[in-house]
Amino acid sequence: MSARFPHPRSTVDGSLGEGQRSPSAVDRVAEAHFNRLLRVDPAWAIELGTGQHGWGYPDYGPEAQEALWEASLRTRREARIVEAVDDVDRVTLHALREHVDITRELHDLGLAGDRINGISSPVQKIRETFDNLPKNTPEDWDGILHQLHEVPGAVRRLLDGVAHRQQVGPVSAAAQLLHAADQAESYATSDGAFLALTHRPAVVRLPARSQDRLREAVAEARVAYTGLAEGLRGLAETAPTEMAVGREEYGVRLRQFTGARLDLTRVYEWGIEQLRAVVSEMRQTARQIVPDHHGRGLIRAAMKALDADVHRQLHGPYELTAWMQGVSQDAIDALAGSHFEITEPMKRLECRIAPTNDGGIYYTPPSPDFTRPGRMWWSVTPGTSVFRTWGERTTVYHEGVPGHHLQMATAVAAGDTLNAWRRVGLWVSGHGEGWALYAERLMAELGYFQDPGDRMGMLNAMRMRAARVVFDVGFHCGLPVPRDLDGLLGSAAGATQWSPATGWAFLKENIVMAEAALRFEWLRYMGWPGQAPSYQIGMHRWQEARQTWGKARGRQFNLPEFHRESLSLGSLGLDSLDYALNLKTQALHHAP
Repeated sequence: MSARFPHPRSTVDGSLGEGQRSPSAVDRVAEAHFNRLLRVDPAWAIELGTGQHGWGYPDYGPEAQEALWEASLRTRREARIVEAVDDVDRVTLHALREHVDITRELHDLGLAGDRINGISSPVQKIRETFDNLPKNTPEDWDGILHQLHEVPGAVRRLLDGVAHRQQVGPVSAAAQLLHAADQAESYATSDGAFLALTHRPAVVRLPARSQDRLREAVAEARVAYTGLAEGLRGLAETAPTEMAVGREEYGVRLRQFTGARLDLTRVYEWGIEQLRAVVSEMRQTARQIVPDHHGRGLIRAAMKALDADVHRQLHGPYELTAWMQGVSQDAIDALAGSHFEITEPMKRLECRIAPTNDGGIYYTPPSPDFTRPGRMWWSVTPGTSVFRTWGERTTVYHEGVPGHHLQMATAVAAGDTLNAWRRVGLWVSGHGEGWALYAERLMAELGYFQDPGDRMGMLNAMRMRAARVVFDVGFHCGLPVPRDLDGLLGSAAGATQWSPATGWAFLKENIVMAEAALRFEWLRYMGWPGQAPSYQIGMHRWQEARQTWGKARGRQFNLPEFHRESLSLGSLGLDSLDYALNLKTQALHHAP
Protein backbone atom coordinates (compact mmCIF):
# COMPACT_ATOMS: atom_id res chain seq x y z
CA MET A 1 0.00 0.00 0.00
CA SER A 2 1.29 3.42 -0.91
CA ALA A 3 1.68 6.33 1.46
CA ARG A 4 -1.68 7.50 0.21
CA PHE A 5 -4.55 5.16 0.66
CA PRO A 6 -5.90 4.30 -2.82
CA HIS A 7 -9.05 6.37 -3.24
CA PRO A 8 -10.51 8.58 -6.01
CA ARG A 9 -10.03 12.21 -5.15
CA SER A 10 -12.60 14.02 -7.23
CA THR A 11 -15.92 15.09 -5.80
CA VAL A 12 -17.57 12.94 -8.47
CA ASP A 13 -15.96 9.84 -6.95
CA GLY A 14 -16.75 10.67 -3.37
CA SER A 15 -14.09 13.01 -2.05
CA LEU A 16 -15.32 15.96 -0.06
CA GLY A 17 -13.13 18.21 -2.14
CA GLU A 18 -10.86 19.49 0.62
CA GLY A 19 -7.51 20.98 -0.30
CA GLN A 20 -5.08 18.23 -1.24
CA ARG A 21 -2.36 17.60 1.31
CA SER A 22 1.01 16.03 0.63
CA PRO A 23 1.83 12.96 2.75
CA SER A 24 4.16 13.70 5.66
CA ALA A 25 6.63 11.61 7.64
CA VAL A 26 3.95 11.18 10.31
CA ASP A 27 1.52 9.92 7.67
CA ARG A 28 4.11 7.37 6.58
CA VAL A 29 4.51 6.11 10.15
CA ALA A 30 0.75 5.73 10.51
CA GLU A 31 0.43 4.06 7.10
CA ALA A 32 3.27 1.67 7.92
CA HIS A 33 1.56 0.77 11.20
CA PHE A 34 -1.72 0.15 9.39
CA ASN A 35 -0.03 -2.02 6.76
CA ARG A 36 1.66 -4.13 9.42
CA LEU A 37 -1.70 -4.72 11.12
CA LEU A 38 -3.31 -5.68 7.81
CA ARG A 39 -0.55 -8.20 7.12
CA VAL A 40 -1.09 -9.76 10.52
CA ASP A 41 -4.86 -9.87 10.00
CA PRO A 42 -5.87 -10.49 6.36
CA ALA A 43 -9.50 -11.00 7.44
CA TRP A 44 -9.57 -7.38 8.60
CA ALA A 45 -8.26 -6.30 5.20
CA ILE A 46 -11.10 -8.26 3.58
CA GLU A 47 -13.63 -6.61 5.92
CA LEU A 48 -12.32 -3.15 5.04
CA GLY A 49 -12.33 -3.89 1.32
CA THR A 50 -8.85 -2.47 0.85
CA GLY A 51 -8.34 -4.30 -2.42
CA GLN A 52 -4.89 -5.42 -1.30
CA HIS A 53 -5.71 -8.29 1.00
CA GLY A 54 -4.77 -11.93 0.65
CA TRP A 55 -6.95 -14.69 1.95
CA GLY A 56 -7.06 -16.21 5.39
CA TYR A 57 -7.22 -15.20 9.03
CA PRO A 58 -4.88 -13.96 11.73
CA ASP A 59 -3.07 -16.55 13.76
CA TYR A 60 -5.37 -17.25 16.71
CA GLY A 61 -2.90 -19.71 18.28
CA PRO A 62 -0.82 -19.44 21.47
CA GLU A 63 1.74 -17.12 19.81
CA ALA A 64 -0.94 -14.96 18.24
CA GLN A 65 -0.11 -11.76 20.05
CA GLU A 66 3.61 -11.68 19.35
CA ALA A 67 3.28 -10.30 15.82
CA LEU A 68 0.86 -7.62 16.99
CA TRP A 69 3.14 -6.73 19.86
CA GLU A 70 6.16 -6.45 17.57
CA ALA A 71 4.19 -4.21 15.20
CA SER A 72 3.15 -1.94 18.07
CA LEU A 73 6.69 -1.74 19.45
CA ARG A 74 8.03 -0.69 16.08
CA THR A 75 5.33 1.94 15.68
CA ARG A 76 5.98 3.20 19.20
CA ARG A 77 9.66 3.73 18.39
CA GLU A 78 8.87 5.46 15.11
CA ALA A 79 6.22 7.72 16.66
CA ARG A 80 8.71 8.94 19.27
CA ILE A 81 11.19 10.37 16.77
CA VAL A 82 9.01 11.68 13.94
CA GLU A 83 8.07 15.36 13.92
CA ALA A 84 4.71 16.88 13.04
CA VAL A 85 4.56 19.47 10.28
CA ASP A 86 0.93 20.59 10.74
CA ASP A 87 -2.15 20.10 12.91
CA VAL A 88 -3.21 16.98 10.99
CA ASP A 89 0.11 15.42 11.99
CA ARG A 90 -0.27 16.56 15.59
CA VAL A 91 -3.63 14.85 15.87
CA THR A 92 -2.31 11.69 14.19
CA LEU A 93 0.57 11.48 16.67
CA HIS A 94 -1.74 12.13 19.62
CA ALA A 95 -4.05 9.32 18.51
CA LEU A 96 -1.27 6.95 17.49
CA ARG A 97 0.61 7.29 20.77
CA GLU A 98 -2.60 6.75 22.73
CA HIS A 99 -3.35 3.67 20.64
CA VAL A 100 0.04 2.00 21.11
CA ASP A 101 0.20 2.98 24.80
CA ILE A 102 -3.03 1.07 25.47
CA THR A 103 -1.63 -1.91 23.55
CA ARG A 104 1.49 -1.78 25.73
CA GLU A 105 -0.52 -1.54 28.94
CA LEU A 106 -2.67 -4.54 28.03
CA HIS A 107 0.46 -6.49 27.12
CA ASP A 108 2.18 -5.63 30.40
CA LEU A 109 -0.88 -6.75 32.36
CA GLY A 110 -1.03 -10.06 30.50
CA LEU A 111 -4.32 -9.07 28.88
CA ALA A 112 -3.32 -9.05 25.21
CA GLY A 113 -5.45 -11.42 23.19
CA ASP A 114 -9.08 -12.25 22.75
CA ARG A 115 -11.44 -13.43 25.40
CA ILE A 116 -14.29 -15.45 24.01
CA ASN A 117 -17.69 -13.80 24.20
CA GLY A 118 -20.95 -13.78 22.28
CA ILE A 119 -20.52 -10.59 20.25
CA SER A 120 -16.96 -9.67 19.36
CA SER A 121 -14.46 -12.51 19.45
CA PRO A 122 -12.90 -14.80 16.83
CA VAL A 123 -15.92 -17.11 17.02
CA GLN A 124 -18.00 -14.40 15.34
CA LYS A 125 -15.24 -12.77 13.31
CA ILE A 126 -14.21 -15.87 11.37
CA ARG A 127 -17.75 -16.16 10.03
CA GLU A 128 -18.33 -12.40 9.60
CA THR A 129 -15.60 -12.22 6.96
CA PHE A 130 -18.08 -13.53 4.40
CA ASP A 131 -20.74 -10.86 4.95
CA ASN A 132 -19.19 -8.13 2.81
CA LEU A 133 -17.37 -10.24 0.25
CA PRO A 134 -18.93 -9.64 -3.19
CA LYS A 135 -21.09 -12.53 -4.39
CA ASN A 136 -21.90 -11.79 -8.02
CA THR A 137 -19.31 -13.00 -10.52
CA PRO A 138 -17.52 -16.35 -10.78
CA GLU A 139 -14.36 -14.54 -9.66
CA ASP A 140 -16.20 -13.36 -6.54
CA TRP A 141 -17.13 -16.93 -5.70
CA ASP A 142 -13.56 -18.08 -6.25
CA GLY A 143 -12.60 -15.63 -3.51
CA ILE A 144 -15.28 -16.97 -1.18
CA LEU A 145 -14.05 -20.48 -1.90
CA HIS A 146 -10.48 -19.45 -0.98
CA GLN A 147 -11.69 -18.01 2.33
CA LEU A 148 -13.89 -21.02 3.14
CA HIS A 149 -10.86 -23.30 2.78
CA GLU A 150 -9.14 -21.22 5.46
CA VAL A 151 -11.90 -21.74 8.05
CA PRO A 152 -10.93 -25.22 9.39
CA GLY A 153 -7.33 -24.19 10.02
CA ALA A 154 -8.40 -20.93 11.71
CA VAL A 155 -10.76 -22.88 13.98
CA ARG A 156 -8.04 -25.37 14.96
CA ARG A 157 -5.62 -22.55 15.83
CA LEU A 158 -8.37 -20.75 17.72
CA LEU A 159 -9.06 -23.73 19.96
CA ASP A 160 -5.33 -24.09 20.63
CA GLY A 161 -5.09 -20.41 21.46
CA VAL A 162 -8.13 -20.36 23.76
CA ALA A 163 -6.81 -23.40 25.64
CA HIS A 164 -3.48 -21.60 26.07
CA ARG A 165 -5.11 -18.37 27.25
CA GLN A 166 -7.20 -20.28 29.78
CA GLN A 167 -3.87 -21.02 31.45
CA VAL A 168 -2.04 -17.70 31.06
CA GLY A 169 -4.79 -15.13 30.45
CA PRO A 170 -6.91 -13.39 29.56
CA VAL A 171 -9.25 -16.13 30.77
CA SER A 172 -12.76 -16.63 29.39
CA ALA A 173 -15.53 -17.49 31.84
CA ALA A 174 -17.57 -20.67 31.46
CA ALA A 175 -20.81 -18.84 30.63
CA GLN A 176 -19.13 -16.91 27.83
CA LEU A 177 -17.59 -20.05 26.34
CA LEU A 178 -20.96 -21.82 26.39
CA HIS A 179 -22.73 -18.82 24.86
CA ALA A 180 -20.20 -18.66 22.01
CA ALA A 181 -20.44 -22.43 21.57
CA ASP A 182 -24.19 -22.13 21.02
CA GLN A 183 -23.55 -19.45 18.40
CA ALA A 184 -20.90 -21.54 16.65
CA GLU A 185 -23.31 -24.45 16.50
CA SER A 186 -26.07 -22.24 15.09
CA TYR A 187 -23.79 -21.06 12.28
CA ALA A 188 -23.24 -24.72 11.31
CA THR A 189 -26.87 -25.85 11.24
CA SER A 190 -28.93 -26.58 8.15
CA ASP A 191 -30.46 -23.09 8.38
CA GLY A 192 -27.25 -21.39 9.54
CA ALA A 193 -25.08 -18.71 7.96
CA PHE A 194 -22.57 -21.05 6.28
CA LEU A 195 -25.10 -23.13 4.37
CA ALA A 196 -26.92 -19.93 3.43
CA LEU A 197 -23.94 -19.09 1.21
CA THR A 198 -25.02 -21.86 -1.17
CA HIS A 199 -28.52 -20.38 -1.39
CA ARG A 200 -27.44 -17.11 -2.95
CA PRO A 201 -29.10 -16.39 -6.32
CA ALA A 202 -25.78 -16.08 -8.16
CA VAL A 203 -24.75 -19.63 -7.18
CA VAL A 204 -27.11 -21.24 -9.70
CA ARG A 205 -25.32 -19.39 -12.51
CA LEU A 206 -21.94 -20.89 -11.61
CA PRO A 207 -20.53 -23.88 -13.51
CA ALA A 208 -21.59 -27.21 -12.01
CA ARG A 209 -18.04 -27.98 -10.83
CA SER A 210 -17.83 -24.60 -9.06
CA GLN A 211 -21.13 -25.28 -7.32
CA ASP A 212 -19.85 -28.66 -6.14
CA ARG A 213 -16.62 -27.15 -4.83
CA LEU A 214 -18.58 -24.47 -2.98
CA ARG A 215 -20.84 -27.06 -1.32
CA GLU A 216 -17.81 -29.12 -0.30
CA ALA A 217 -16.06 -26.09 1.22
CA VAL A 218 -19.22 -25.04 3.06
CA ALA A 219 -19.57 -28.57 4.42
CA GLU A 220 -15.97 -28.41 5.70
CA ALA A 221 -16.62 -25.07 7.39
CA ARG A 222 -19.79 -26.45 9.02
CA VAL A 223 -17.86 -29.45 10.35
CA ALA A 224 -15.16 -27.12 11.68
CA TYR A 225 -17.71 -24.95 13.47
CA THR A 226 -19.46 -27.98 14.94
CA GLY A 227 -16.06 -29.00 16.29
CA LEU A 228 -15.51 -25.46 17.57
CA ALA A 229 -18.74 -25.66 19.55
CA GLU A 230 -17.69 -29.00 21.04
CA GLY A 231 -14.21 -27.71 21.87
CA LEU A 232 -15.52 -24.57 23.60
CA ARG A 233 -17.94 -26.65 25.68
CA GLY A 234 -15.07 -28.88 26.70
CA LEU A 235 -13.01 -25.88 27.81
CA ALA A 236 -16.00 -24.53 29.73
CA GLU A 237 -15.97 -27.56 32.00
CA THR A 238 -12.85 -26.29 33.77
CA ALA A 239 -13.30 -22.56 33.17
CA PRO A 240 -13.97 -20.15 36.04
CA THR A 241 -17.50 -18.97 36.67
CA GLU A 242 -16.50 -15.43 37.72
CA MET A 243 -16.98 -12.87 34.93
CA ALA A 244 -16.13 -9.61 36.74
CA VAL A 245 -12.62 -8.52 35.72
CA GLY A 246 -11.83 -6.18 38.61
CA ARG A 247 -11.09 -2.51 38.83
CA GLU A 248 -7.53 -2.52 37.45
CA GLU A 249 -8.34 -4.31 34.21
CA TYR A 250 -11.62 -2.48 33.83
CA GLY A 251 -9.88 0.88 33.94
CA VAL A 252 -7.66 -0.11 31.02
CA ARG A 253 -10.56 -1.63 29.08
CA LEU A 254 -12.69 1.50 29.48
CA ARG A 255 -9.78 3.59 28.27
CA GLN A 256 -9.35 1.19 25.33
CA PHE A 257 -13.00 1.64 24.31
CA THR A 258 -13.21 5.39 24.93
CA GLY A 259 -9.71 6.75 24.40
CA ALA A 260 -10.15 8.72 27.62
CA ARG A 261 -8.81 8.54 31.15
CA LEU A 262 -11.83 8.38 33.43
CA ASP A 263 -12.62 8.19 37.14
CA LEU A 264 -14.53 4.91 37.45
CA THR A 265 -16.49 5.87 40.56
CA ARG A 266 -17.52 9.15 38.98
CA VAL A 267 -18.61 7.37 35.79
CA TYR A 268 -20.74 5.02 37.91
CA GLU A 269 -22.40 7.87 39.79
CA TRP A 270 -22.92 9.76 36.54
CA GLY A 271 -24.56 6.70 34.99
CA ILE A 272 -27.06 6.62 37.86
CA GLU A 273 -27.85 10.31 37.27
CA GLN A 274 -28.32 9.67 33.55
CA LEU A 275 -30.71 6.80 34.20
CA ARG A 276 -32.85 8.87 36.53
CA ALA A 277 -32.98 11.74 34.04
CA VAL A 278 -34.04 9.67 31.03
CA VAL A 279 -36.73 7.82 32.99
CA SER A 280 -38.16 11.17 34.09
CA GLU A 281 -38.29 12.24 30.44
CA MET A 282 -39.95 8.96 29.50
CA ARG A 283 -42.69 9.49 32.08
CA GLN A 284 -43.49 12.89 30.60
CA THR A 285 -43.73 11.39 27.12
CA ALA A 286 -45.81 8.44 28.36
CA ARG A 287 -48.45 10.83 29.70
CA GLN A 288 -48.93 12.10 26.14
CA ILE A 289 -49.51 8.55 24.91
CA VAL A 290 -51.80 7.26 27.67
CA PRO A 291 -53.21 10.41 29.33
CA ASP A 292 -55.94 8.43 31.10
CA HIS A 293 -53.55 6.01 32.81
CA HIS A 294 -53.31 6.30 36.59
CA GLY A 295 -51.14 4.58 39.13
CA ARG A 296 -47.99 2.54 38.63
CA GLY A 297 -46.63 1.25 35.36
CA LEU A 298 -47.14 4.40 33.30
CA ILE A 299 -44.19 3.81 30.95
CA ARG A 300 -45.03 0.15 30.38
CA ALA A 301 -48.65 1.04 29.68
CA ALA A 302 -47.56 3.56 27.05
CA MET A 303 -45.32 0.98 25.39
CA LYS A 304 -48.10 -1.59 25.41
CA ALA A 305 -50.40 0.90 23.66
CA LEU A 306 -47.71 1.61 21.06
CA ASP A 307 -47.16 -2.10 20.45
CA ALA A 308 -50.88 -2.58 19.84
CA ASP A 309 -51.06 0.22 17.25
CA VAL A 310 -51.35 -1.55 13.89
CA HIS A 311 -50.11 1.57 12.11
CA ARG A 312 -46.74 1.14 13.84
CA GLN A 313 -46.27 -2.49 12.81
CA LEU A 314 -44.22 -4.07 10.05
CA HIS A 315 -44.82 -7.69 9.07
CA GLY A 316 -41.94 -9.84 7.93
CA PRO A 317 -38.36 -9.03 6.94
CA TYR A 318 -39.28 -7.61 3.53
CA GLU A 319 -41.50 -4.89 5.02
CA LEU A 320 -38.77 -4.21 7.59
CA THR A 321 -36.09 -3.85 4.92
CA ALA A 322 -38.22 -1.55 2.77
CA TRP A 323 -39.08 0.61 5.77
CA MET A 324 -35.43 0.84 6.85
CA GLN A 325 -34.41 1.86 3.35
CA GLY A 326 -37.15 4.47 3.13
CA VAL A 327 -36.38 6.05 6.50
CA SER A 328 -32.68 6.12 5.64
CA GLN A 329 -33.22 7.69 2.24
CA ASP A 330 -35.56 10.32 3.67
CA ALA A 331 -32.89 11.33 6.22
CA ILE A 332 -30.20 11.48 3.51
CA ASP A 333 -32.36 13.62 1.22
CA ALA A 334 -33.36 15.99 4.02
CA LEU A 335 -29.92 16.48 5.60
CA ALA A 336 -27.65 16.52 2.54
CA GLY A 337 -26.58 20.09 1.83
CA SER A 338 -28.58 21.63 4.66
CA HIS A 339 -26.82 20.11 7.69
CA PHE A 340 -24.09 17.83 6.31
CA GLU A 341 -21.87 17.45 3.28
CA ILE A 342 -22.99 14.19 1.67
CA THR A 343 -21.51 13.43 -1.75
CA GLU A 344 -23.30 11.19 -4.28
CA PRO A 345 -21.28 8.03 -3.41
CA MET A 346 -21.94 8.67 0.28
CA LYS A 347 -25.68 8.64 -0.41
CA ARG A 348 -25.58 4.92 -1.18
CA LEU A 349 -26.71 3.07 1.93
CA GLU A 350 -28.01 -0.48 1.65
CA CYS A 351 -30.35 -1.94 4.27
CA ARG A 352 -30.12 -5.72 4.56
CA ILE A 353 -31.26 -8.64 6.68
CA ALA A 354 -28.18 -10.16 8.35
CA PRO A 355 -27.23 -13.80 7.70
CA THR A 356 -27.34 -14.58 11.44
CA ASN A 357 -30.28 -14.71 13.84
CA ASP A 358 -28.97 -13.43 17.17
CA GLY A 359 -30.92 -10.15 17.02
CA GLY A 360 -28.00 -7.78 16.53
CA ILE A 361 -28.24 -4.62 14.42
CA TYR A 362 -25.01 -3.23 13.01
CA TYR A 363 -23.35 -1.24 10.23
CA THR A 364 -20.45 -2.01 7.91
CA PRO A 365 -18.68 0.89 6.16
CA PRO A 366 -18.13 1.41 2.44
CA SER A 367 -14.96 0.21 0.77
CA PRO A 368 -12.25 2.87 0.35
CA ASP A 369 -13.31 3.53 -3.25
CA PHE A 370 -17.06 3.40 -2.48
CA THR A 371 -17.61 0.53 -4.93
CA ARG A 372 -19.08 -1.37 -1.97
CA PRO A 373 -21.62 0.86 -0.22
CA GLY A 374 -22.19 1.25 3.48
CA ARG A 375 -24.64 -1.34 4.78
CA MET A 376 -27.05 -1.54 7.69
CA TRP A 377 -27.64 -5.14 8.84
CA TRP A 378 -30.62 -6.35 10.85
CA SER A 379 -30.37 -9.81 12.42
CA VAL A 380 -33.86 -11.26 12.95
CA THR A 381 -34.30 -13.71 15.82
CA PRO A 382 -36.21 -16.96 15.13
CA GLY A 383 -39.96 -16.55 15.45
CA THR A 384 -39.91 -12.78 15.07
CA SER A 385 -42.37 -11.69 12.39
CA VAL A 386 -43.67 -8.34 13.65
CA PHE A 387 -41.47 -5.25 13.98
CA ARG A 388 -42.62 -2.00 15.56
CA THR A 389 -41.54 1.25 14.02
CA TRP A 390 -41.92 3.31 17.20
CA GLY A 391 -39.01 1.48 18.79
CA GLU A 392 -36.78 1.22 15.75
CA ARG A 393 -36.77 4.59 13.99
CA THR A 394 -34.04 5.81 16.31
CA THR A 395 -32.00 2.68 15.46
CA VAL A 396 -32.11 3.52 11.75
CA TYR A 397 -30.79 7.02 12.47
CA HIS A 398 -28.12 5.51 14.75
CA GLU A 399 -26.82 3.07 12.14
CA GLY A 400 -27.45 5.20 9.05
CA VAL A 401 -27.67 8.98 8.64
CA PRO A 402 -26.72 11.01 10.59
CA GLY A 403 -25.21 8.13 12.58
CA HIS A 404 -22.58 5.58 11.61
CA HIS A 405 -23.00 5.79 7.85
CA LEU A 406 -22.49 9.54 7.72
CA GLN A 407 -19.65 9.33 10.20
CA MET A 408 -17.72 6.55 8.47
CA ALA A 409 -18.43 7.60 4.90
CA THR A 410 -17.20 11.10 5.74
CA ALA A 411 -13.95 9.66 7.05
CA VAL A 412 -13.54 7.39 4.02
CA ALA A 413 -14.08 10.40 1.73
CA ALA A 414 -11.36 12.45 3.45
CA GLY A 415 -8.60 11.02 1.26
CA ASP A 416 -7.07 14.41 0.48
CA THR A 417 -6.44 15.14 4.14
CA LEU A 418 -6.15 11.99 6.23
CA ASN A 419 -3.89 8.99 5.96
CA ALA A 420 -5.41 5.51 5.65
CA TRP A 421 -5.03 4.66 9.33
CA ARG A 422 -6.96 7.78 10.35
CA ARG A 423 -9.66 7.18 7.73
CA VAL A 424 -10.41 3.47 8.02
CA GLY A 425 -7.86 1.84 10.33
CA LEU A 426 -8.74 3.43 13.65
CA TRP A 427 -12.06 2.77 15.36
CA VAL A 428 -12.70 3.93 18.93
CA SER A 429 -16.07 2.87 20.28
CA GLY A 430 -16.56 5.91 22.50
CA HIS A 431 -16.09 8.19 19.51
CA GLY A 432 -18.09 6.14 17.01
CA GLU A 433 -20.93 4.92 19.19
CA GLY A 434 -20.96 8.22 21.03
CA TRP A 435 -21.50 10.03 17.74
CA ALA A 436 -24.32 7.65 16.80
CA LEU A 437 -26.13 8.38 20.09
CA TYR A 438 -25.47 12.08 19.62
CA ALA A 439 -27.01 11.70 16.15
CA GLU A 440 -30.18 10.24 17.66
CA ARG A 441 -30.56 13.25 19.94
CA LEU A 442 -29.70 15.56 17.07
CA MET A 443 -32.61 14.19 15.07
CA ALA A 444 -34.86 15.05 18.01
CA GLU A 445 -33.48 18.60 17.94
CA LEU A 446 -34.24 18.78 14.22
CA GLY A 447 -37.87 17.81 14.82
CA TYR A 448 -37.80 14.16 13.76
CA PHE A 449 -39.28 12.87 17.03
CA GLN A 450 -42.32 15.10 17.34
CA ASP A 451 -44.47 11.99 17.38
CA PRO A 452 -44.66 10.86 21.05
CA GLY A 453 -44.37 7.19 20.05
CA ASP A 454 -41.17 7.67 18.08
CA ARG A 455 -39.82 9.85 20.88
CA MET A 456 -40.59 7.11 23.39
CA GLY A 457 -38.57 4.73 21.25
CA MET A 458 -35.59 7.06 21.28
CA LEU A 459 -35.82 7.52 25.06
CA ASN A 460 -36.20 3.80 25.62
CA ALA A 461 -32.94 3.25 23.74
CA MET A 462 -31.28 5.96 25.85
CA ARG A 463 -32.53 4.25 29.01
CA MET A 464 -30.88 1.02 27.96
CA ARG A 465 -27.58 2.82 27.35
CA ALA A 466 -27.71 4.51 30.77
CA ALA A 467 -28.69 1.32 32.61
CA ARG A 468 -25.76 -0.58 31.19
CA VAL A 469 -23.31 2.09 32.36
CA VAL A 470 -24.54 1.39 35.88
CA PHE A 471 -24.39 -2.40 35.62
CA ASP A 472 -21.21 -2.70 33.54
CA VAL A 473 -19.12 -0.45 35.77
CA GLY A 474 -20.72 -1.58 39.01
CA PHE A 475 -20.43 -5.30 38.25
CA HIS A 476 -16.86 -5.37 36.98
CA CYS A 477 -15.49 -2.94 39.56
CA GLY A 478 -17.27 -4.44 42.59
CA LEU A 479 -19.12 -1.21 43.41
CA PRO A 480 -22.12 -1.29 45.76
CA VAL A 481 -25.66 -1.41 44.39
CA PRO A 482 -27.31 1.98 44.99
CA ARG A 483 -29.58 1.93 48.04
CA ASP A 484 -32.27 3.98 46.37
CA LEU A 485 -32.77 4.32 42.64
CA ASP A 486 -36.33 5.62 42.51
CA GLY A 487 -37.78 2.15 42.07
CA LEU A 488 -35.52 1.37 39.09
CA LEU A 489 -33.71 -1.58 40.68
CA GLY A 490 -36.63 -3.95 40.27
CA SER A 491 -36.19 -7.14 42.25
CA ALA A 492 -32.52 -6.25 42.73
CA ALA A 493 -33.65 -3.75 45.41
CA GLY A 494 -32.04 -4.52 48.72
CA ALA A 495 -28.95 -6.18 47.22
CA THR A 496 -25.63 -4.77 48.32
CA GLN A 497 -23.28 -6.01 45.57
CA TRP A 498 -23.69 -6.54 41.85
CA SER A 499 -23.82 -10.13 40.65
CA PRO A 500 -25.12 -11.80 37.50
CA ALA A 501 -28.46 -12.34 39.25
CA THR A 502 -28.87 -8.77 40.50
CA GLY A 503 -27.75 -7.50 37.12
CA TRP A 504 -30.40 -9.58 35.38
CA ALA A 505 -33.12 -8.25 37.68
CA PHE A 506 -31.96 -4.66 37.18
CA LEU A 507 -31.76 -4.97 33.41
CA LYS A 508 -35.21 -6.59 33.22
CA GLU A 509 -36.61 -3.55 35.01
CA ASN A 510 -34.95 -1.07 32.66
CA ILE A 511 -34.61 -2.72 29.24
CA VAL A 512 -37.75 -3.67 27.37
CA MET A 513 -37.01 -6.46 24.90
CA ALA A 514 -37.67 -10.15 24.35
CA GLU A 515 -36.08 -12.36 26.97
CA ALA A 516 -33.68 -14.04 24.52
CA ALA A 517 -32.44 -10.67 23.29
CA LEU A 518 -32.09 -9.38 26.85
CA ARG A 519 -30.09 -12.45 27.81
CA PHE A 520 -27.76 -11.69 24.89
CA GLU A 521 -27.28 -8.13 26.21
CA TRP A 522 -26.75 -9.30 29.80
CA LEU A 523 -24.05 -11.78 28.75
CA ARG A 524 -22.53 -9.15 26.46
CA TYR A 525 -21.91 -6.72 29.33
CA MET A 526 -20.31 -9.37 31.51
CA GLY A 527 -18.15 -10.74 28.69
CA TRP A 528 -17.01 -7.51 26.99
CA PRO A 529 -16.06 -5.21 29.88
CA GLY A 530 -15.94 -1.48 29.21
CA GLN A 531 -17.51 -1.49 25.75
CA ALA A 532 -21.18 -0.90 26.59
CA PRO A 533 -20.63 2.28 28.67
CA SER A 534 -18.63 3.82 25.82
CA TYR A 535 -21.87 4.73 24.02
CA GLN A 536 -23.30 6.99 26.71
CA ILE A 537 -19.90 8.34 27.74
CA GLY A 538 -19.12 9.13 24.13
CA MET A 539 -22.43 10.93 23.56
CA HIS A 540 -21.77 13.09 26.61
CA ARG A 541 -18.30 14.01 25.34
CA TRP A 542 -19.71 14.89 21.92
CA GLN A 543 -22.25 17.17 23.57
CA GLU A 544 -19.50 18.78 25.66
CA ALA A 545 -17.33 19.21 22.54
CA ARG A 546 -20.18 21.01 20.81
CA GLN A 547 -20.64 23.35 23.78
CA THR A 548 -16.91 24.06 23.93
CA TRP A 549 -16.83 24.73 20.20
CA GLY A 550 -19.82 27.05 20.52
CA LYS A 551 -18.18 29.07 23.27
CA ALA A 552 -14.96 29.37 21.26
CA ARG A 553 -16.80 30.49 18.12
CA GLY A 554 -19.16 32.85 19.92
CA ARG A 555 -21.48 34.64 17.50
CA GLN A 556 -19.79 32.85 14.61
CA PHE A 557 -21.02 29.47 15.90
CA ASN A 558 -22.60 27.41 13.16
CA LEU A 559 -23.78 23.88 13.90
CA PRO A 560 -23.13 22.45 10.40
CA GLU A 561 -19.60 23.85 10.63
CA PHE A 562 -19.03 22.00 13.92
CA HIS A 563 -20.29 18.76 12.43
CA ARG A 564 -18.20 19.19 9.28
CA GLU A 565 -15.00 20.00 11.14
CA SER A 566 -15.41 17.24 13.74
CA LEU A 567 -16.45 14.43 11.39
CA SER A 568 -13.62 15.25 8.98
CA LEU A 569 -11.20 14.18 11.72
CA GLY A 570 -12.07 10.50 11.34
CA SER A 571 -12.38 8.20 14.34
CA LEU A 572 -10.34 9.25 17.37
CA GLY A 573 -10.17 8.53 21.06
CA LEU A 574 -12.24 11.01 23.04
CA ASP A 575 -9.20 12.75 24.52
CA SER A 576 -7.70 13.01 21.03
CA LEU A 577 -11.01 14.43 19.77
CA ASP A 578 -10.86 17.19 22.38
CA TYR A 579 -7.25 17.88 21.44
CA ALA A 580 -8.04 18.01 17.72
CA LEU A 581 -11.06 20.30 18.09
CA ASN A 582 -9.03 22.64 20.27
CA LEU A 583 -6.42 22.89 17.49
CA LYS A 584 -9.18 23.60 14.97
CA THR A 585 -10.77 26.37 17.03
CA GLN A 586 -7.36 27.99 17.47
CA ALA A 587 -6.75 27.80 13.72
CA LEU A 588 -10.18 29.27 12.91
CA HIS A 589 -9.65 32.02 15.47
CA HIS A 590 -6.35 33.06 13.85
CA ALA A 591 -7.56 32.66 10.28
CA PRO A 592 -7.64 35.92 8.28
